[in-house]
Amino acid sequence: MKNKFAAALSVTAVILATGSLSGCGDGNKELDAWAKTVCDQAAAQVKKINDANTHISNTPSDAKPKDVRSADSTAFGQISDAYKALAGIVGKAGDPPVDNGAKLKQDAVGDLNSLSTAYANLRKQVDALPVTDQAKFADGLKSVSDNLAKVSKSGEQALDTLRQGEVGQAMAKQPGCQDSGAKPSKS
Repeated sequence: MKNKFAAALSVTAVILATGSLSGCGDGNKELDAWAKTVCDQAAAQVKKINDANTHISNTPSDAKPKDVRSADSTAFGQISDAYKALAGIVGKAGDPPVDNGAKLKQDAVGDLNSLSTAYANLRKQVDALPVTDQAKFADGLKSVSDNLAKVSKSGEQALDTLRQGEVGQAMAKQPGCQDSGAKPSKS
């Protein structure tokens, strides 16, 4: 069960890191500057997501339900906060200088805020798990895991808006938006 949490969180972090993009930008200096502004600030938030992933991964598989609940709750809170911060970063960066830049920014900010809310809801769900009954805890944790899988999938779809076209290419060139680690499989 813990491995599913860790894998889903890791995928979410990699999705954010947009480093899997390839291609070169067209030399649009304004777009490159916009991407640098976003990516320089996004790196800290991606680190928070990676740290949350590590926190969950480091929870022993034989940990007490109370400890698992605490680790998951903390991680989901950190991820929720990171997505909210990312929404703020994209919002404050202004419209990317591309066709439909205003809509792209609006959609991305909305998607990131929705992800923040979804992770906050996962945290509430984890916080409500009973820790005195191992069987009920395990059943509840499975439900949380199922919801996490849905949130992770919607997160991937939502963040595609920032990974497309010129904006995605410009972001892929920025160190703050590149993934420096190995990518987990999406199986």
